[in-house]
Amino acid sequence: MPRAYMLSGMALAGLTLLPISAYAAPPATLTQALVAAYYNNPTLQQQRAALRQADEGVPTALSGWRPTVTFQGDAGRVTGSEKYRSSAYDPTTQKYVTTSSKVPENGTETSAQVTVTQPIYSGGKVVAQTRQAKNAVYAARAQLLATEQTTFQNVVQAYVTVVQDQKLLALQHSNQQVLTRQLHDTQTQFNIGEITMTSVAQAQASLAQAKQQVAVAEGNLKMARENFRQLVGEDPADNLAPPQPLVLPVDSAVKAGALAVRNNPNVVAAKFTDASDKDAVDVAFAALMPQLTFQASAYDLSGSSGQNNYTSGASFIGQLTVPLYQGGKEYSAIRQAKAKQQQDFAAILAAQRKAYSDATQAWQGLDAARTSILASNAQIKADAVALDGTEREELVGTRTTLDVLNAQEALLTAQIQQVQSIGQLVTYSYNIAVAIGRLTAKDLDLPVHDYNDQKYYDAVKYAGIGTGGGADAAAGIAPDGEMLNAPPVSPIVPVSSAAPATP
Repeated sequence: MPRAYMLSGMALAGLTLLPISAYAAPPATLTQALVAAYYNNPTLQQQRAALRQADEGVPTALSGWRPTVTFQGDAGRVTGSEKYRSSAYDPTTQKYVTTSSKVPENGTETSAQVTVTQPIYSGGKVVAQTRQAKNAVYAARAQLLATEQTTFQNVVQAYVTVVQDQKLLALQHSNQQVLTRQLHDTQTQFNIGEITMTSVAQAQASLAQAKQQVAVAEGNLKMARENFRQLVGEDPADNLAPPQPLVLPVDSAVKAGALAVRNNPNVVAAKFTDASDKDAVDVAFAALMPQLTFQASAYDLSGSSGQNNYTSGASFIGQLTVPLYQGGKEYSAIRQAKAKQQQDFAAILAAQRKAYSDATQAWQGLDAARTSILASNAQIKADAVALDGTEREELVGTRTTLDVLNAQEALLTAQIQQVQSIGQLVTYSYNIAVAIGRLTAKDLDLPVHDYNDQKYYDAVKYAGIGTGGGADAAAGIAPDGEMLNAPPVSPIVPVSSAAPATP
């Protein structure tokens, strides 16, 4: 009896859902793992950089309203001469007389010109490009949230897997110890003639299988820890605190699906991408419209001739361009833009369906995990009682060693199922949060310095000059793209700019 309840109690006590503790390193709680991933995950860093690229589309579009100013200057040394020839009628001789002269030319010729070109009307292209760029920014922000959620979802799965594999390894170790004692007892009974060699062989086979399962569990745990390191950037602590399932803002699968259709970041990104592509149609139409520009220039020219010529002046030109026929390229671009917008509209429907399906399926999985936990708890209690009774009956000869081994295996199976069900309960709760758009650093209230995408956008929106260093700093980004406030982490793989060694 003590042997049976020892296993059952260990499984239940080890899987009590503990509160998440304060931050420490290496990550020992789910909160710590999520914080580390928020700062260190390269996929998140890539998507933040992609958002900054999208932000730059707005000042690029707004530049269409601004003038362009160019300067052109030339200078050169001239050596030579200029010849002049003229003819005049001489009334005295009543003949035309031709005269010629030669003027030496040695000196420097220079020219300078400043030109200012101001677009006046571009057929609505700049307005459409600005709307298109802004919608692209909103889509990129939603995509960043989607990436953040996916990253956190993967971290949760990795964390739960490590915790689960730690518990499973402990169960397998305990089972091996129990079967080792079982084999010892069986051999003792065989030595005094109470049982046959068949029972000893059965106990030996069960112990060998238990050792194999320990090796498998150890391998699974090593792989789970490596997956955790890949996502978080750090190895997990040896003893992770089991995470709690999330408290969700919905109480049914239908409500979860309805919220997912509205709030899922992939749905939001698809809607803004569709809006951006509608603006792209207007941009394509602008190629069929008249274009009006104004150009002003001032120039100064100096010559090297003996006459010392100097010329300076200014010009003011208005230019109207009306496209009549351009080979059909512009019409093809319009049709292409319309087809792209139709594709993106269908992408909205696909994103909504997937979000709804993800939310409802995760909810069903959550319900199933709850039911499975209750069932496994009852099964563990029943199997523990059955194992104890089988062991007692074996002592009086009414049960065999194989019966005891089978009862022990049934208890272990129930305990493993309990561990897996608790892991599924936690995972499905976070999967629902992903589907409904509630698994961001802000939603989880993580203790992090948020990446401020709005500050970068505000810094570059109307920027006419500058290479972005100040904008990066405003958003909390270092020149290498990492977050300035990220806690220091030892690199897992040394990064070097040197060329790889020749094999």
